[in-house]
Amino acid sequence: MLHEKRKKIRPKFRRSRSLTLPELQHSKTAVLNTLGPLESKRTYQHAMNEFIAWYCSEPRLALNRVVVLRYRLFLEGLRLAPNTINLRLTAIRRLAYEAADSGLLSADLVAGIRRVRGVKQLGIRVGKWLSPEQSTELLSKIPAESLRGKRDVSILALLLGCGLRRSELAGLDVCQIQQRDQRWVIVDLIGKGDRHH
Repeated sequence: MLHEKRKKIRPKFRRSRSLTLPELQHSKTAVLNTLGPLESKRTYQHAMNEFIAWYCSEPRLALNRVVVLRYRLFLEGLRLAPNTINLRLTAIRRLAYEAADSGLLSADLVAGIRRVRGVKQLGIRVGKWLSPEQSTELLSKIPAESLRGKRDVSILALLLGCGLRRSELAGLDVCQIQQRDQRWVIVDLIGKGDRHH
């Protein structure tokens, strides 16, 4: 009797390996190409650069859920704000998605990275917030006689009174300040993430 040789079916090996710097840079570029506003690109680029520097400083780490958890603990040790940590984790997830699209990571590894939870936000705003009285005092201390003083008062008044971001104020055009229904408003203001206010 002739015995047919059966081919051994090997289980598929789920690749879990360390990514090289060129592979990470390629994935980072792919993420940045999907982003629109320049401010978002800068924020994500900084977050990804920080992660890549940390990742490459560690010895032969595979990019997976455990590594991202370790990085989250590292960020918490730096006493960064929860918003900052969560934004950096979002950037890492995007980096992992692009690496998977390029065939560098398996879908299972990306799913594991996606399951890494962000830091809980307790709803307490950190930092020093000015009261209305302190805001008025700050504005009154600027000498408004000169052209430069008038400019500075106008800038601070818009930041404090309207709650504008610096980028929103820098991109503001004079024609956007209009009087409607007997009150002054800022029209067609494009905020963070290209949202219209």
